[in-house]
Amino acid sequence: MEEIAKTITEYISHTLEIISALVIATALLQLIIDYFKSAIKKKKIITAEEARVKFGSSVAVALELLLGGDVLTTAVAPSWNDIGKLAAIATIRTILNYFLERELSHMHQTKSHMS
Repeated sequence: MEEIAKTITEYISHTLEIISALVIATALLQLIIDYFKSAIKKKKIITAEEARVKFGSSVAVALELLLGGDVLTTAVAPSWNDIGKLAAIATIRTILNYFLERELSHMHQTKSHMS
């Protein structure tokens, strides 16, 4: 029974890894499209700060998905290596989200002062 659970969680984990890669690839593609639209129209479609926040948010979502996959993998007979990896990913995600929130708050305050 443990082997079946391990196999299922591995498939789900791999699926989440693929989805995470697609999320980042989509965000990167959107960033490139916005850049070229700006270059063609010679008008800012998106500011550098907005681009960082948008892309960073996508990376944060990807990290959330990867963390979910790692939690699943670790849930079935975890090794100390698995637990350490999970802790590292959770720490990175938390730090990234903290700085993203700060950036979003700063952008919001800047827009409020401009209005």
